[in-house]
Amino acid sequence: MKLPGNIALLALLSASILGCNSRKASEPAAVETVPAHVVESKQQQAPRNIAATGTLHARQSVTLSAQVIGRVLQVPVRQGDSVRAGQTLVVLDDAMLKSASEQAEAAVSAAQHQQMAAQSNADLAASTLARYKQLQLQKSVSPQELDEVSRRAEAAAAQVDALRAQANAMKAQQAGSRDMLSYTRIVAPFAGIVTGRMVDPGALASPGVPLVQIDSAASLQLQATVPESAIASVRQGQKLSVSIDSAFGSDPAATVAEIVPAADASSHTFLVKIDLASSKALRAGMYATAQIATGTKQVIIVKRSAIVQRGSLSCAYVLDAGNIAQLRYLTLGSSFGNAVEVLSGLAANETLVDSPADRDLAGKRIEVQP
Repeated sequence: MKLPGNIALLALLSASILGCNSRKASEPAAVETVPAHVVESKQQQAPRNIAATGTLHARQSVTLSAQVIGRVLQVPVRQGDSVRAGQTLVVLDDAMLKSASEQAEAAVSAAQHQQMAAQSNADLAASTLARYKQLQLQKSVSPQELDEVSRRAEAAAAQVDALRAQANAMKAQQAGSRDMLSYTRIVAPFAGIVTGRMVDPGALASPGVPLVQIDSAASLQLQATVPESAIASVRQGQKLSVSIDSAFGSDPAATVAEIVPAADASSHTFLVKIDLASSKALRAGMYATAQIATGTKQVIIVKRSAIVQRGSLSCAYVLDAGNIAQLRYLTLGSSFGNAVEVLSGLAANETLVDSPADRDLAGKRIEVQP
């Protein structure tokens, strides 16, 4: 059957449009090309490390308490204050101790006066005895009179000795009172930082009750626990790599200062004290990890600049044979300077995009820049 002219024309146009669409659908989509620098993953021998974790501590730390009972009058420092050696930290009420010290001082003065009077009597008795002995040679005194004078001289000398001992006892009591009085001012034993203030004015201080904690202002020390299987690899003076997550970018030089010789019976670990280089970014109480080399192993490493973070996941753009970038998730291990170990997700001699930053390169062709 023959179609009308208008209908035939519409059918011809529809067939032409469908033909064009089918040809476009069959053509491959153009791949975007992006210029970028690349790096290669490498296989190399690296130390086999065991991670020893711990916290940072001041090399010197002391919690001060009172040595006498007394009401707290002043606490002129607060947490975070820097203090010098000998600076007053806590002042206690010293009224009673001051009174006792004054009484002891008065007792010493009285004992000294009594001793002086007794010494005068003893000197007089001694000179009298000497005269009587001369008179005895002249047969002018009887033996009985000489004996009486001799006994008086001995008694006077004994009185001097007794009063001297009493005066010494009073002086010792006075010194003790002064020491007790000095205990009402609690001072810093060394220069440092106030890390704890546990008392306020008005409180009653007593021996053994903590008042103030001071940490030394010197560099910090990492106290890490090391498994007994790795303790043979640790020696005093050894240089270690230490990482501190909360102070990113501040991995201080570290040296083993002390190895506690006895292991913890429950955890079978040893305490190792590691001196850290001074850094303003470090604070006592931070969590840190020390890497202890126990041998060598073959590892895959790649420059850290090729790694990108997607949330908590580590990724990299890996090029295939056609230089098309594919986003690949990686499991990372230890750091080696500006490189990082790849535990899974990457083989040796693979090509990765260097410093991709925040660009989305997945599925794009990479034009390698020299």
